[in-house]
Amino acid sequence: MKKVKFTDVIIIGGGHAGVEAANAAARIGAQVILITIDKGKIGEMSCNPAIGGIGKGHIVKEIDAMGGLMSKCADQASIQFKVLNASKGPAVRGPRCQADRSLYKKAINKEIVKHKNIKIVNGIVESIKIDKGVCEGVVLNSGEQIASKSVVLTTGTFLNGIIHIGNKKISAGRINEKSSVGLGVFLKSLSLPMARLKTGTPPRLEKNTINFNFLERDYGDVVPEFFSTDTKRVYNKQLPCHVVWTNRQTHQIINNSLDKSPLYNGAISSAGPRYCPSIEDKIKRFYDRDRHRIMLEPEGLKSETIYPNGISTSLPVDVQEQFLRSIKGLENVKIAQAGYAIEYDHIDPRALKKTLEIKNIRNLFFAGQINGTTGYEEAAGQGLVAGINAALKVDSNYKEWVLDRTESYIGVMIDDLVARGASEPYRMFTSRAEYRLHLRADNADLRLSDKACKLNVLTTRRREEFLSYKREIGNLKNRCQKVYISPNEAKKLNLNLSADGKKRSLYELLGFEDIDKSKVVKKYVFLNKFSDRALKQIKIQSKYETHLIKQKASIYSYKQDLRVKIPKDINYSEIGGLSSESCQALEFARPSDLATASRIPGVTAAALSSVLLYTKKKVKKVV
Repeated sequence: MKKVKFTDVIIIGGGHAGVEAANAAARIGAQVILITIDKGKIGEMSCNPAIGGIGKGHIVKEIDAMGGLMSKCADQASIQFKVLNASKGPAVRGPRCQADRSLYKKAINKEIVKHKNIKIVNGIVESIKIDKGVCEGVVLNSGEQIASKSVVLTTGTFLNGIIHIGNKKISAGRINEKSSVGLGVFLKSLSLPMARLKTGTPPRLEKNTINFNFLERDYGDVVPEFFSTDTKRVYNKQLPCHVVWTNRQTHQIINNSLDKSPLYNGAISSAGPRYCPSIEDKIKRFYDRDRHRIMLEPEGLKSETIYPNGISTSLPVDVQEQFLRSIKGLENVKIAQAGYAIEYDHIDPRALKKTLEIKNIRNLFFAGQINGTTGYEEAAGQGLVAGINAALKVDSNYKEWVLDRTESYIGVMIDDLVARGASEPYRMFTSRAEYRLHLRADNADLRLSDKACKLNVLTTRRREEFLSYKREIGNLKNRCQKVYISPNEAKKLNLNLSADGKKRSLYELLGFEDIDKSKVVKKYVFLNKFSDRALKQIKIQSKYETHLIKQKASIYSYKQDLRVKIPKDINYSEIGGLSSESCQALEFARPSDLATASRIPGVTAAALSSVLLYTKKKVKKVV
């Protein structure tokens, strides 16, 4: 019998969820074993060479506020910084970077390898050791056993992954990488609620076969916005992307070939991402459009490959080449790697707690695409939460660590998943967050870094910098609230206020869009003592102050509902007044609190009242 190894936390998978989970658990102080099929693929950007965007960028900033990896590694690998929605309000602006694939992977590996608490093991997990509903470790396909206090499963698209290119099917988790079949079979044997989802990727193009001469260039921001507060400079040469467009000929070629697409000939039946459709879906759904935009994104400073963002496809290779060559600038293009669709198994996230621990097996956590999400950022955010909780489980006095939807986009995502499930791949958008005026990318550290300090997961330097910045914000706001300005004085600052004689505080006026900052600083010289970052933050806080005051009542109400815990063993069929639909929905999701219950589809306000009344009666009986 082979010797059994022991560790605190096992992470299965070296993708974005896995590395973030491993890093978070190690920073808590746990001994971590990260198991991956191929050490060389840790931190691989398997789809587009970019990090962030609208909603997604907020998650990356939150990961940074908690001392995570993705933010600083993205900065180190960036070859173009750009804030999306820059012309709109701060709440919906999405920081994004084009990344060098090789540099990003190198940065991630450097962080993982240098951590003394993390050991990397090359291997394939065949099964998970479970005894009386408690996860106790894993078994590799080699027969080797590793025991642990907790396990985090982050298998991405590898669980029974099937790649589709035309009528060709390949068992794989990514192109040229083995699918995890044994573990998929084992998970199904546990009678866990599982389903299939589909995602896709576009063909990669050979750079030297593209005619860039007459293509529109898309440059990054002159003044970059970094993801991490640790980043003080641009690390790499900044490159432009290029824009090309499909046309009627392109659409005709695709239309004539839909019977060869697995998406339309019945080979694929699982749901794909609605907000990131394939080119086949775009042509079919938006048939009235004459063209669709494609961003030609460089994959790296030294890479000879271009990623054409916007044409995910599973059509046969010859059709892919044909429709690509109908596009201006791509007349002689060659495909370096064909586009493909991939189907894979995932867990129904309604079977999870908000810690991402599965409800019926203690110490077993799930994070990333296995929970029904799509995107690097969503996976990394889940990895952070699962990794922290898996490490905290090592302590016998374990207390769950969760983020709720009033505090973070990560909390919004997890709440959506555990309450509503994932009938299609879940992608984060600012529109999903009802408290988005508060959950801005610019204040992620002010929202979350205090929590990181309590967990002791920030470096000493980072902790001191955050506390110093927090004090600076408080001092600046206090000073500005004590300075009052009359309408006549405000006119000199380009502010056209009503001549009502009413004085307003400098803090209130800083929120005005058309205020002349240079004149303000010249008149109120004390502002020069504060950093540009602090002044910018105060201006944003002032801008949203009125709206946030109104939103406080809603946040308070939500927090109150969070405190109403629903008994784990509650029998919903005993509750009078519940419709059959509400009863089934609640029974399946089994929410932990009233706030989560309120977000379950099919659960009405009347049903919530019935659950609340029943819960109060139960609590009184126990007391």
